[in-house]
Amino acid sequence: MIIVITGPTGVGKTKLSIELAKKYNAEIINYDSVQIYKGMDIASAKVTKEEAEGIPHHLIDFKDYRDDYSVYDYQIAARNKIKELQDKNKNIIFVGGTGLYIKATLYDYKFESDDEISDINLDTKELLYAIHEMNPDSKVDPNNRRRLIREYINLKSGVDNKKGNNLLYDNVYFIGLEISRDILYDRINKRVDIMVQNGLIEEAKYFFKKKPTKAIMTPIGYKELFKYFRNEISLDEALDLIKKNSRHYAKRQFTFFKNQMDIKWFNVDFNNFDNTIKEVEDYIEKRDN
Repeated sequence: MIIVITGPTGVGKTKLSIELAKKYNAEIINYDSVQIYKGMDIASAKVTKEEAEGIPHHLIDFKDYRDDYSVYDYQIAARNKIKELQDKNKNIIFVGGTGLYIKATLYDYKFESDDEISDINLDTKELLYAIHEMNPDSKVDPNNRRRLIREYINLKSGVDNKKGNNLLYDNVYFIGLEISRDILYDRINKRVDIMVQNGLIEEAKYFFKKKPTKAIMTPIGYKELFKYFRNEISLDEALDLIKKNSRHYAKRQFTFFKNQMDIKWFNVDFNNFDNTIKEVEDYIEKRDN
């Protein structure tokens, strides 16, 4: 059995995953693209040792911030980890928020071959021009030729051709946690305040002093504080920007998951989270039978 838990920050994904792991003899695989990096703990809301309660977590806190790590890299690692755990008769729980990671892992999501890459003879400027002609909103890194070629091939062949919709595994349960927008935004705002109390500013300052990499410039929380460190905005403005960007990110997450996967959504009961856990367990056991 594979359980995928999704939902915006602050809705209880970590707690639910731990409780389900204990009940179903499962181990957890992270699918958050920031939590894979060492040291990016507070900004990514990485599970703590206390929160993990001894449940093994995989593909988390294992890459250096200077390492380039792609969706393709994750696809290979995650599928290998699935096989490893299934060979040990373990159930698997995926927890995170990077939708493309889980899509690439569990579905027949294909990437271009090395042969296709080697056949591209355009120079960097030509690639950039062609990409922006096909997709003016492309955010591809202009200094990474391999990524430019991938983007070019995907656009030329039709993006949908590589995004499979067929699950590769049996007994997969997609669980989504949701709450009303007002409650969600309030929890996000308060969560940012808690992150600051826990050392977010100090964590961001550590990476601010490093040479910028894709990993450093990805997390919400760093980019905004970097502006504060450069005296471009005040601390209050930076924190407000973190909250705003976190709210926007949560909205984009909902859009992706609701459009890309068949998810069973549960309204979280924050007054008694055990009720939410029981609802999810009842759903799994009813479907399993």
